[in-house]
Amino acid sequence: MPHIRPVSDLRNNFAEISRVVHETSEPVFLTKNGYGDMVVMSIEAYERKQFESDIYFKLKEAELEAKSTDKRYSHEEVFSELKANLAAKVNKKNV
Repeated sequence: MPHIRPVSDLRNNFAEISRVVHETSEPVFLTKNGYGDMVVMSIEAYERKQFESDIYFKLKEAELEAKSTDKRYSHEEVFSELKANLAAKVNKKNV
């Protein structure tokens, strides 16, 4: 169930709102005059949402690319390429 509070609680009960967002990892929705105004969440929850959003975007991009071509890669091809790229970066860094 979402946590919904009036925006005045941010000023009057900041410590409690902070506790809720950190303990539950869920946002608190703040209202102003009965309408949604803003959302408060912990930095950890925000960063997790950003990470999930980035992953979703990359998966969607990969899905669209897969639909546009018939080329498929085997597990060995993918990991060989990754290892080669990693080795090249390590060698470049050591030079």
